[in-house]
Amino acid sequence: MTTNNRHSSSFRDPSGFIFVDQGLIKRSISPLYFEQYFKLKSSGFFEKLHNAGLLIRHEEISASESEINIQPEHIPFFTYPYEWSFNQYKEAALLTLKIQKFALEHGFSLKDASAFNITFHNGRMVFIDTLSFDFYQENTPWRAYKQFITHFFGPLLLAKYNGAESLKLMNSFIDGIPSKMLSSMLPYKTKLNPFLYTNIHLLAKYEDKHNEDYEGKSKAANLSKKAQLNLIKGLYEFIKKMTLNEASEWGNYYDKTNYEEAAFDQKADIINSWIQQLSAKTVIDIGGNDGTFVRKIHQELDLALVCDIDNNAVDANFEYLKQKKETHMLPFVFDVLNPSANIGFNNKERDSFLKRIKAFAPDVTMALAVIHHMTLSGNIPFEMSAEFFASFSEYLVIEFPKRNDSWVQRLLKTKGEFKDHFDFYTAENFKTSYLRCFDIQEKLNIENSERIMFLLKRKDV
Repeated sequence: MTTNNRHSSSFRDPSGFIFVDQGLIKRSISPLYFEQYFKLKSSGFFEKLHNAGLLIRHEEISASESEINIQPEHIPFFTYPYEWSFNQYKEAALLTLKIQKFALEHGFSLKDASAFNITFHNGRMVFIDTLSFDFYQENTPWRAYKQFITHFFGPLLLAKYNGAESLKLMNSFIDGIPSKMLSSMLPYKTKLNPFLYTNIHLLAKYEDKHNEDYEGKSKAANLSKKAQLNLIKGLYEFIKKMTLNEASEWGNYYDKTNYEEAAFDQKADIINSWIQQLSAKTVIDIGGNDGTFVRKIHQELDLALVCDIDNNAVDANFEYLKQKKETHMLPFVFDVLNPSANIGFNNKERDSFLKRIKAFAPDVTMALAVIHHMTLSGNIPFEMSAEFFASFSEYLVIEFPKRNDSWVQRLLKTKGEFKDHFDFYTAENFKTSYLRCFDIQEKLNIENSERIMFLLKRKDV
């Protein structure tokens, strides 16, 4: 048995669990799920979803009367729902509904609809819980309906009406945002919409009466397959039309840069030259906006993580890579001043950003035009940001805007009477602090700008 290697996040489903074997993620299937697994396998259900790119591929590696082990395709870096942009979240919701529709049409049904069953891989959202399927029982409601509302539909509605920051609530509500809370946070006008009233406010009403068994009973306890398919269609069409009308400071960042086109091109050439020089295959661009500078790298990359605090920038990156069918880039929402923490039971169900990025160990970290925000907006001393970057990458490409840079001056003005406290913000102090963790491999000034590019290598510990 493989229970001793069980992953700390995998304990909720009696059908099986994830375990780690020689650094590889594998899945153990218990006899309780054998009947479903064999039928899903023999009917071609798995294969059809694999071929459509909707379900992570797996290989069966061993089988006995007490256990079947499968090895899913390797996913280098996992992102979680509270790290997705609005359109990424929409994509995950639509994927879940597509899979449920397909399952119903083939005699199965999703027994759970957790947003954590999905991650981003090879340029698209993919379903990763192979054991989430059960046999469909005639005239029964969708078991996972309420979970879909609290994990997907509700959070998307909150984002639509209250802003994309609402999606981060999933960090606090790992089991879904409670229906009553969803109802209370949405504007009154949503109660006048029959579809929203039925799927949000009526659900909250039942929850408020402590009816724990409510799973779509407002649509009748006996729900035909046709009625369930209509429900799925209604949710799909509503979510597909949802948009986020939210302005942001950095969504069109490259339209308002403070350096000339020639300087912009020189910066891209410097980055490209250094990445090629290092023969890097994996990078993370922290504060990477819409991925512009990663796309200017000529070196063929296996995977580039591009994260930014701005939802609109991440959305723009996501939509562009979908349009171009790029598979080497993974965009996600990330606040460098407040990275995702370990959460869940025992703080071990979902790993922190730092734990995941240290395991991924990118060849190069890019931090372009981000140090002044960390230092002047976040009050993070140079010594601490140096330790942060050194903790997960051997090489660091970092851009330092000098004190006379217009963006730096703008941030300093926000400090008011405390402006003098930030006299330490100079290129010399930056170098002195970073030399504690790194050696300078190369340093280049960007012409006609107040910015310096550094290529740093982490010191041997």
